[in-house]
Amino acid sequence: MTRFASVLDLIGQTPIIDVSALSPKPNVTILAKLEGRNPAGSVKDRVALSLIDAAERDGVLIPGKPDQVLIEPSSGNTGIALAMVCRLRGYHLKVVLPSNVSPERRQLLFAWGAEIIDSPGAEGSNGAVRLAQSLSADNPEWTFLYQYANPANPEAHYRHTGPEILTDVPEITHFVAGLGTSGTLMGVGRYLREHRPDVQIWAVEPPSGEMVDGLRNLDDGYIPPIFLDNHGAQLLDRRVVVRPRESIEWTRRFTEVGLFVGLSSGAIMAGAVKCANTIADEDSATIVTIVPDDGWKYLSTGAWSDNIDDVVERAKSIIYF
Repeated sequence: MTRFASVLDLIGQTPIIDVSALSPKPNVTILAKLEGRNPAGSVKDRVALSLIDAAERDGVLIPGKPDQVLIEPSSGNTGIALAMVCRLRGYHLKVVLPSNVSPERRQLLFAWGAEIIDSPGAEGSNGAVRLAQSLSADNPEWTFLYQYANPANPEAHYRHTGPEILTDVPEITHFVAGLGTSGTLMGVGRYLREHRPDVQIWAVEPPSGEMVDGLRNLDDGYIPPIFLDNHGAQLLDRRVVVRPRESIEWTRRFTEVGLFVGLSSGAIMAGAVKCANTIADEDSATIVTIVPDDGWKYLSTGAWSDNIDDVVERAKSIIYF
């Protein structure tokens, strides 16, 4: 068994599992990369460590210097991952969090010592971004890493996630991931495009005006700067819409292959199935998807136990991701 010096050394090298039992076509293989196996429980562990490492290399953060404060907007996983890294590196983290997130999010942030600043729940993640920008402007002594615009976000996936996928699945034909900050899509997509130009890059997004866990629609008034900086419109082959009900249905279906995963994973799987349905019967394809986190952070939502109509209705007022 390998011995590690720090829990941060456990970030990355996540397993890929065949979930083709959920594929609608026998000629289409679907593989899922299990990012919930990271130590703080999500794909955002990669981003958080990359953001902090880059800030230290650039002298924005100084290891060992007391009273350094960071501020970051989050609706869950990024804040949790940053809280873990900041706890280990000795930085004080303020997380701007929509007031209507599920209770597991708050409890995990408290567990790692983060300070929570509430933003209006009705404004969702966009409202958290606006408030963090305002507070950062009013407090220039705070460090605002801003995952939506920081090149260290997609760089984490370009340097690590993308190479891991191509090493494990050299036959990949399609990559399907959720469109949130766009860091995963931009980093992995750019790496794959450089090494396998024929690989198709598909983004999963909710309908305009609707919430699907962990995802955003680019038509809702906010386009992450890293999407623009990385020429996202040209990089993506397709954007596919997944509704909240589909997200919950496919989250539940993951248990058929023994996986208990988070709700954005269901949305991405629904997108992968839509992708698979476009493959002609005489062709073959290998789709790789991202499973951003596991389901244990979502138990309070009742996503697996309650009537699906009730779960969908609650998603209009409670942020599950």
